[in-house]
Parts: sequence; structure tokens; C-alpha cells
Amino acid sequence: MKYPLLIVFVLAQTLVFSQKNSQVQDWPNLQKYAAENALLQEAPAEKDRVVFMGNSITEFWKVRDSGFFATHLNYIDRGISGQTTPQMLLRFRQDVIDLHPAVVVILAGINDIAENTGPITLATTMGNIATMAELAGVHHIKVILCAALPANHFPWRESIYPADKVIALNTMIQAYAAAKHLTYVDFYTPMVDAEKGLDKKYTLDGVHPTLAGYQIMDALVEKAIAITLRKKQ
Repeated sequence: MKYPLLIVFVLAQTLVFSQKNSQVQDWPNLQKYAAENALLQEAPAEKDRVVFMGNSITEFWKVRDSGFFATHLNYIDRGISGQTTPQMLLRFRQDVIDLHPAVVVILAGINDIAENTGPITLATTMGNIATMAELAGVHHIKVILCAALPANHFPWRESIYPADKVIALNTMIQAYAAAKHLTYVDFYTPMVDAEKGLDKKYTLDGVHPTLAGYQIMDALVEKAIAITLRKKQ
């Protein structure tokens, strides 16, 4: 009876190692949208294509507010849950540049503050966001930079108090956008509560919006996209 148990144990350990090794080899998760990207590249680009680059807040947008993306077939969601700005930067060419959008909407930074891939300074986070914006500019893609949504706790990282860092990061993003004449979308102000968190009207977990929260974001980003498309490159 010992041998079957040993075989099960070895197989389980092999599976765990394989999963971990896969994560190491594809840290930015380039495979997630590879097939969808290939199909998009084969077809003619929609007029005024817009790519949304982000983390779970962006990824869940097309799930919890599916009508928004169904109504705008030129909107392409490229959010990946849990991602930080270094991961987004590594996949920016594949998931944004190679899709030849007219506009990219970048919503990033909250998972850096949560230290999902380890400690990182706000200056480094801002540098990664700036690099994505600059790469887009080189490829004649217009840029919309978004404020991080308010948060005063992380359910998966209770030891971190993020509220003041979110405010500081948004100040940096807004200043960079103003200096570079980029469109800035303030998701923070209409969604924050008295405790510097995401208003309970718009969230269940304090981080991710409900449909009501996404509908606030819909109106703001649509206005920003319309303004940005009219801008000269």
C-alpha cells in the first residue's frame, strides 16, 4: 500500500512544481490573451479601437458590466486579475501596441500598493505607468491615464493600509498627465467615502466595483475617450 501512496505524492509534487514553473516562465501572463490577440490581428482593426489595460478591476469590468463592452465593440479589455505595473509593462507590446488601437486606457497601481509581486515604491510604480504611456506615444496611440480607485483595506493583505498611498499615487498620475498633455480620468473623487475607502454603494469587498460602480466609471471613461479621440497626436 505504501507504493501507491508514494506515487500519488510524487505526482502531486510534480503538478505543483509544474504550475509554479509555468508561473515563473510566464510571469506577465502573456498567454492569457494570446489567442484573442491573434484573431484581432487577422481581422481589420475596428475604427477608433480602444484597449483597456489593467488588473482585476479592468478584467471584471467586462464581466460585471458586460453591456458596456457589448455596446462598444471597438473596446478591447486586457485586464488581468492581480497584476502589478511591472507585469503590465512586460505585456504592453503584445496586449496593446500590437493591436494597433487609437487609444489606450491605463488603470494601474493598486496591486503595487498591495505588494502583490513584492514591495515597490510609488516612484517605481509611476515610472512603469509613465513608460507604458511613452511606449504608446511612440506608436501613435493616444493615452488616457486613470486614477486608482479608493481603497482603505485589502481583503487579501490586511496588514497594509493603502488609503494614503492611493492618494499620493493619484497625485503623481494627475501631475504626469498634465505635464504630458494626456487625458486624466478621476475615478477616485466620485467613488470615495468619508474614510478614504471605496464607497459601499459601489463595492462589496472595498476594492472591486459592483455594477453600480462600473456605471459611474462608464460615463467618465466614455467622456474621456471622446475627448481623447479629438486630440491631435
